[in-house]
Amino acid sequence: MGVSLRSIAERAGVSLATVSNVVNGYRPVAEQTRRRVQQAIDELGYTPNLSARHLRRGRTGLIALAIPELTNPYFAELAEIAIREAAALGYTLVMESTDADPDTELALLGGSRRHVVDGLILSPVRIGRAEVLARAGTLPLVLIGEGVYDVPHDHIAIDNVAASRAAVAHLVALGRRRIAFIGVRGNDDRQSAQLRLRGYREALTQAGLTARPELIAVTDRFGRADGLAAMRELLALAEPPDAVFAYNDLIAIGAMHAAAEAGRRVPQDLAVIGIDDIEDGRYANPSLTTVSPDKEAIARLAVHRLVDRIEGRPVRRPYDVQPPFTMIVRQSTAGSAPTGPGNMPDAPASRRKPPDAPAGFRGRAAAEDLG
Repeated sequence: MGVSLRSIAERAGVSLATVSNVVNGYRPVAEQTRRRVQQAIDELGYTPNLSARHLRRGRTGLIALAIPELTNPYFAELAEIAIREAAALGYTLVMESTDADPDTELALLGGSRRHVVDGLILSPVRIGRAEVLARAGTLPLVLIGEGVYDVPHDHIAIDNVAASRAAVAHLVALGRRRIAFIGVRGNDDRQSAQLRLRGYREALTQAGLTARPELIAVTDRFGRADGLAAMRELLALAEPPDAVFAYNDLIAIGAMHAAAEAGRRVPQDLAVIGIDDIEDGRYANPSLTTVSPDKEAIARLAVHRLVDRIEGRPVRRPYDVQPPFTMIVRQSTAGSAPTGPGNMPDAPASRRKPPDAPAGFRGRAAAEDLG
């Protein structure tokens, strides 16, 4: 038979309510008392029955994370953090892949599967404000991903425009003038590709440069093959680019492969930068300069805010929060960078804050939100 809370209370010499508060984290308990209860738990070998606990509260104990691609390393890294955070809060996180399909995204919001989980973390690609408002209903929902939604649900994402400006400003500072952008898709300016394109254009304008249409490459998807194909076309131009800002690291890695095929040296002939800071980029040859979103903060905030909603804890109104990002300079641009403190050409990697961000930059999120 399992160990009961009453047995723990008797062993620790405290009330049953106190044990319940310690086990379930309902209310603060004096540290000395908490240690006594925890010692009794350890001595008796108590293991909470999470399924029974969730059922008593009318819940399943499951939360879903729906992402566009399971094979994308960025989402895989994000999911690993989210799984860990959910487990620490007594929940099991299940994965859904939408394949960026609008029907799948809508089904997750309003279909039969919503009754299987207590809440949903969704990274939408194809649906927008109207669809979220129409289908989400009362399902506890947290949005991640860099679109703009303006809905009464929490939304956690970096500032795409600022991140893109930082990336392009870095290339401009290296003396690059024909800077391409790979990865634009669609015409919805709320979505992340359009926001990153906007940041690209703003940075060029600030530098007195023109965003040339022939240097803006459209891709069907956001993988290595897309970067490879787009870079081949850009290199075939009469005046090819001398730098590339890629929508993400996968596209950037594909672009570097195309450059190697064509005998172009990175970074001497072509400087390349991406966004996401996936592990592949650290081991690419040359290693990839990137804008690194704080994935720990994104996943942690998403899971904790969703559980707060599920469990009915008092929380502030739904909010947009922008975790910080960091510029990580590696070999794909550092080899052509001007010599200077913290930006030596032979430095394999260095962390730098965005050039237009104040010291201690944390986006729009308050320090308390980021833990």
